[in-house]
Amino acid sequence: MSDPTRPISSDPTLSPPGHEMTEGERRALEMVEAAETGGRKLFGWQALLVTLLAVAWCLYQIYAAQVGNVDTVTLRATHLGFAFALAYLVFPFRKTPGRPQTRVPWFDWILGIGATLTAVYLIRQYPDIANIQGGVLTSTDVWVGSAMIVLLLLTAWRTIGIAMPIVSMVFMLYALTGPRGLIRGDLGPQLQLHAGQTWPQVVGQLFANTEGIFGTGLGVSAQIVFLFVLFGAVFDKLGAGDWFMNVAQGLLGGFRGGPAKASVLSSALNGIISGSAISNVVTGGHITIGTMKRVGYSAEKAGAIEVASSSNGQLMPPVMGAAAFIMAQNLNIDYRALILAAAIPAFLCYGALLVVTHIEALKLGLKGLPKSELPRVRQTLLSGWYYLIPLGYLLGTLTLNPEATPERIALNTVYMMLAMMVIQEVVLGRKDGRSMGQGAVDGLKKIVQAFEGAARSMVGIAIATAAAGIIVGIVTITGLGFGLADIVEGVAGIFTNPFVKMLVVLFMAQLITLVLGMGLPTTANYILMSALIVPIIVKVAGLDTGNPAELLPAHMFVFYFGIMADSTPPVALAAFAAAAISGGNPVATGIQAFQYELRTALLAYMMFFNPQLLLIQDGRLGGVPFWDAAFMVVFAFIGLVAFSAATLRFLHRRTNPVQMILLLVASIILIIPTHIMYNLGALALIAVVYFWQKAGSRAEPPSGLPAAA
Repeated sequence: MSDPTRPISSDPTLSPPGHEMTEGERRALEMVEAAETGGRKLFGWQALLVTLLAVAWCLYQIYAAQVGNVDTVTLRATHLGFAFALAYLVFPFRKTPGRPQTRVPWFDWILGIGATLTAVYLIRQYPDIANIQGGVLTSTDVWVGSAMIVLLLLTAWRTIGIAMPIVSMVFMLYALTGPRGLIRGDLGPQLQLHAGQTWPQVVGQLFANTEGIFGTGLGVSAQIVFLFVLFGAVFDKLGAGDWFMNVAQGLLGGFRGGPAKASVLSSALNGIISGSAISNVVTGGHITIGTMKRVGYSAEKAGAIEVASSSNGQLMPPVMGAAAFIMAQNLNIDYRALILAAAIPAFLCYGALLVVTHIEALKLGLKGLPKSELPRVRQTLLSGWYYLIPLGYLLGTLTLNPEATPERIALNTVYMMLAMMVIQEVVLGRKDGRSMGQGAVDGLKKIVQAFEGAARSMVGIAIATAAAGIIVGIVTITGLGFGLADIVEGVAGIFTNPFVKMLVVLFMAQLITLVLGMGLPTTANYILMSALIVPIIVKVAGLDTGNPAELLPAHMFVFYFGIMADSTPPVALAAFAAAAISGGNPVATGIQAFQYELRTALLAYMMFFNPQLLLIQDGRLGGVPFWDAAFMVVFAFIGLVAFSAATLRFLHRRTNPVQMILLLVASIILIIPTHIMYNLGALALIAVVYFWQKAGSRAEPPSGLPAAA
């Protein structure tokens, strides 16, 4: 008899667990490994060295969180030192698809050791720099700091791509070149620039200062993000990711276009524990993409739905990727307040994506999968109910216990899951005929594998936050952000209407965030945008810089568009990974995914103009009464549905141009759903389109579409 918890039938196109990996899935997996965990396939003592370093890094982070009093610079420099060491061991400079490197070349040994020693030097020397030298660097300090900056840029190049090093070098060059008048006249005042910095001054700011490389971004990575990434790695190794997939397939797989809906739900559940879009694509996509193609979605649409749902996983509390932790630090608010504020938009985003999949299923006349091929929900839930224990503890304590810090909660959850992993292997071992001792050993092996996976995943995050610190440090010493604000304010000043002026500024911020985000990971993109673009939005909007509740919508705006950049062609690495699995065209997959993601763009505008969606009212967080929040959520969701129907050109049937315009107008009105008459007018427009289409469908059934299931 078949296992009721298996995700799908044994049809080879569905890619169930245990099947032989297809070439597309293998390419996608290699893409993820190369991008997130390093592409080298080492053997022997070199592989053992990587494992030992990874485990040592995890144990150090656990120790630091446990004792809670490790010196700030020591913690951050040690964190970066481990990242340097692993980066040069597992991330090759040249990546050849299908031909992974199996050894570390001699020059990577030299660069890796050199980079790690610069971090060690700072750990030993920083007390003297701060307390004895008064912050003045010696010539040796300058040389070591210069080496760290160069090696950090080289490390960033190989781990997160060329974009961040180029942007960082442009900023450093700007700091060294002194004043340059860029804009004057009708568009605004002359840009007020700095007087110029010497190279030792730049090195001092970036290397020996907590406002540069070792700033807030790297600090959050070392103090909080690592523990949540470790939590996700251990939770996934425990088997929770597959269980989420099975539950989603069992609940939604039988509905119209069910595999796409299951993809959305499983990605949302995986987003609770993982902030990585690309790995979510591969983790769930090897099953969901095949099932979507089977029921009738094209390769590009199947891949695009997986990309959109996986990218939005970064919006789901409590993990939300590293950027959310940094946002909480930037705003100086408690992390639990941030995740509560972000919860409603996240659910709205996924709810609207479910509508998108349903509209696509209606357009294509699709059905769901036969119930006989779906997991039995009750048995599936019973087979993994215990996965909810650590997840429930994490979510419950984060939201209900104001005394506990996020890092302490994550650490306790990791402890809980490590014990569960050993117990699970012992119990399963007894069923498989293994001894209790062998089961315990197997559990420890899985722990080591989870530790290695977490450490390798953290390399890119640590390097990205450190490299972004270069940009933040330069902005701090040059005052560049204020100059850019003057320029944008001057351009927007052409418009006299305050609402239109604000729309222009937000649209410019949107374009900048999307363009830079195509070459940067979400975390680095957010750090850069929070330093450059958010101050511009804040200045033009006249927000109170001392009130985090007023600043949060601006930060969430750039955060949402940074996430959209993951599916924005021509880069869109997540789309390339999905296309490798689906066999579709990667650019077409990215374009289709971007179309699905347009509802995320509308939601970003909704949050900015209607902060009640973030539970903000009267300038404070959490001040929205329940019925007011419910009112906002309902009308925001209706607006997102109308917008999705307009962009997909389909509601009850294919829309004509007039119907599409009516839906767009309704969705724009509902960006700020505060005036009851406007709300009713928007609903009336949607109703007109719906009944117009219903009347047309009765008169003439849609041609070329199968009957509805």
